[in-house]
Amino acid sequence: MSITLNTTMSSIMTNKRRVGALKSLGVVTVGDALTYYPFRVADPVPLRALREARIGERMAFSASVRSMRVVPMNVRRGYRLDAVVDDGDFAVSRHIAGAAARLVFFSYKKQYVDWLSMRLRSGAIVVIAGEPSEFNGQLQFTHPEIMTVAPGSGPADGEYSGVVQMSALKYDADTVEAGLRRISRPRPVYHASSRISSEHIHESIVQCIELLAGTGQDLPGDAATEAPQTMKPMEDGGISGAGTAPADAESRSGNAVAVGLARAIPDVLPESVRESNHLLHRAEAFLAIHDPLSTADFKRAIGTMRYEEAFVSQTALLQSRSNVRKDAALPCAGVALRDRFIESLPFPLTGGQREVIDDIGVDMAREYPMQRLLQGEVGSGKTVVAVAAMLQAAGSGHQAVLVAPTQVLAEQHHATISAMLCAIDGVETGDDPSRDALSPNDPADLIKAAESAADDGDAKGRAAVKHPVKHSGARSGKQDGAAHAQSDANTRHVPVILLTGGMKLAARRRALALAASGDPCIIVATHAAFSKTFQAPNLALVVIDEQHRFGVEQRESLRAKNDVVPHLLVMTATPIPRTAAMTWFGDLDISWLTELPGGRKPIRTFIVPEDDGRMMGSMFAHIRGRIDAGERAYVVCPRIDADDESDGDDDTSGASQIGVYDDSDAYRRESATAAANTAASAPSQEDGDGAPSRPPLHSVAEIERRLSSLPQFRGVRFATLTGRDDDATKQQVMADFADGATPVLVATTVIEVGVDVPQASCIVIFDADRYGLSQLHQLRGRVGRGGTDSWAFLISRAEDGGPAQQRLQVIQGTLDGAQIAQADLEFRGAGDVLGDAQSGGKSGLKLLRVVKDVKIIADARERAGRLLADDPDLSGEVELAGAVLDFTRGNETFLTSS
Repeated sequence: MSITLNTTMSSIMTNKRRVGALKSLGVVTVGDALTYYPFRVADPVPLRALREARIGERMAFSASVRSMRVVPMNVRRGYRLDAVVDDGDFAVSRHIAGAAARLVFFSYKKQYVDWLSMRLRSGAIVVIAGEPSEFNGQLQFTHPEIMTVAPGSGPADGEYSGVVQMSALKYDADTVEAGLRRISRPRPVYHASSRISSEHIHESIVQCIELLAGTGQDLPGDAATEAPQTMKPMEDGGISGAGTAPADAESRSGNAVAVGLARAIPDVLPESVRESNHLLHRAEAFLAIHDPLSTADFKRAIGTMRYEEAFVSQTALLQSRSNVRKDAALPCAGVALRDRFIESLPFPLTGGQREVIDDIGVDMAREYPMQRLLQGEVGSGKTVVAVAAMLQAAGSGHQAVLVAPTQVLAEQHHATISAMLCAIDGVETGDDPSRDALSPNDPADLIKAAESAADDGDAKGRAAVKHPVKHSGARSGKQDGAAHAQSDANTRHVPVILLTGGMKLAARRRALALAASGDPCIIVATHAAFSKTFQAPNLALVVIDEQHRFGVEQRESLRAKNDVVPHLLVMTATPIPRTAAMTWFGDLDISWLTELPGGRKPIRTFIVPEDDGRMMGSMFAHIRGRIDAGERAYVVCPRIDADDESDGDDDTSGASQIGVYDDSDAYRRESATAAANTAASAPSQEDGDGAPSRPPLHSVAEIERRLSSLPQFRGVRFATLTGRDDDATKQQVMADFADGATPVLVATTVIEVGVDVPQASCIVIFDADRYGLSQLHQLRGRVGRGGTDSWAFLISRAEDGGPAQQRLQVIQGTLDGAQIAQADLEFRGAGDVLGDAQSGGKSGLKLLRVVKDVKIIADARERAGRLLADDPDLSGEVELAGAVLDFTRGNETFLTSS
């Protein structure tokens, strides 16, 4: 059977249980097995004679088998194999007297015991590694790792007597020295599960390497011959074709396995790049990672594969960036409306805002699509920059769409943008969003045609909507060049359309109709913009707010609806270090807004232990004082209600149960009742793996009920807001909170992004120790937006000095999003910080570390750029081109704008 990297594990493994266990780890093919990297390598096993043994400390030695017997275990069922070994010759080589020890194996399988019996026959030479113990005054090794040595290889006299040559037995090593070198070498350690151990993972991967190298032989699938002969004998079997030992030090130096593996695994990196960086061949790297000769060998191989990941990913990003410039876009050179908007603002722009607006203006005037990431601190004014860009598109006679992740944020953007445009149009917007979505000059026949196209599938109507320039009726007599001729009219009025999935049908149809007309407008939408019914044939600009909340497929759906590719501006307030941005968004031009608008005061942040009743009571008294001063307060909980099974972001457990917030007897009684109910319904404090279970997360329903009963909030109305609320409820809740009818809002993290209530000065975050740093930074940014003093209280049940408390101290100690992002990456990893769409686990990046490998990434990007400048299509690097293509096809979520 020909084995390749694409061969499935199920086709070469006879043990289906192990196949399933490997599949649960994402190992489906041989290629998956080779790229399932160990997270560390165990220390080499020291060589010691039996008289040098230390109880409980792993050791390795060689010995001859004196005797062996198999004893049935009637009570426990199964069999016990006892073997007595003597290390006389090995001990002599170490100038120590020899001694004897007992090897013990237990098994329910007779075939497995028979297989061991054949290997441990009296007189056999073996190399052993294991942890010694003492039983009945005798040294004992339970289930040690054994390797058989070919006869005639004794270290003293060159031959052991009494060894029976058996044609059915294939020896694991040719000499004792070779066996000792191999068995004492460092062993890779893998992330395992309850279904498969690290040792079994190692066995499987090593045997895959053998088969790829062409040194493996087919074996029957029974337990007597399945156990890998170079590893610790295992009862559950191994891989079909795993009959010979992996290469030892001698055979590797002779290229027995390395040469064969190189034929099956061609190198990906250009030879010039590999040599200049002193890297291993890809096949050598795989061999050294999974079967290392030394710790240094392992580290060098890991470094090689880490650089390969950097080089392939950066090549893919640079190619994607180059390919985008081959697409056609609608140039947007009209800046009159944009400039009038800037002049009408009641506040001056920061220097950073002006610079970014100018950069975007230059990009949008080109005939190829803009690809720009705008990263800004919470409250840095990204919305103003986005509105300026959209007005440049509308002022040039085209359409722009702003896609927001939540309906609450979309409605807020719609209201904010409409209010901003009032200053330059003089048009008063009403309370009905559907009325605001319509221009007073919209022709009735166009609306009717567009509705028919969107809802009834009328072919003619769709043609009129999709190609308005070709069908004069769809544009009410507008000609091809009318967009430029009407630029003056565009500066007088730009309709702002709201499109959400929760709109009433009539309002939704009218919004879809105006968008489908192709008339210049600004569309503010949620995921409804990705639906098939949404058509914007004159779309020149797409603005994605909080880009990590949308998948590439959704963004691509907007591009695919038009003959030309729209300009793309993606925004995020989630702080991302420049190093991470260079890796994950390397095909985008990146702008940073680091300067906050004038008048903002720093947010004071406090960590409040939940079991500190005095501090909790003082906090609530402070919040009541701010409410009496006309301000607002957020209270954030991670769950909606007690039945919600959602959990926090992290693994960190808290230390205490529900605490007493103040000296109120009523609240104390309620806290005690809640704690009792929690204890009665909670699982035991130990999970299956022995780890203590975390206390239950607080819910919106629970906290709203308990806080409203406190004396500090007597006479204060509370409101709740969660993702389960319908659209009308959300609108009413936010309106009541903004005008002060309900000055305390208890909510989930639905308020995390974009919600802007200037009067909000306090935020309380329950279970703060269970959030990521970037999310806490986002939540904290909901207050202090009106220029008043503001406070953030992080309620924690974390243990003193634990990692959760350390994370909270980072938030308490700085307001700098870059520092917070750096710390978050170090605590949680890039995948969690950037979202699933950019997760390292889903992007194929298994070794590259965004923060620590900055120099590797920069070097790879520079070399990839030089390579692509000389060979844009990689025609001279076929293997690299294939790796880049595989990476791009399988990892669209990594290429955020591809």
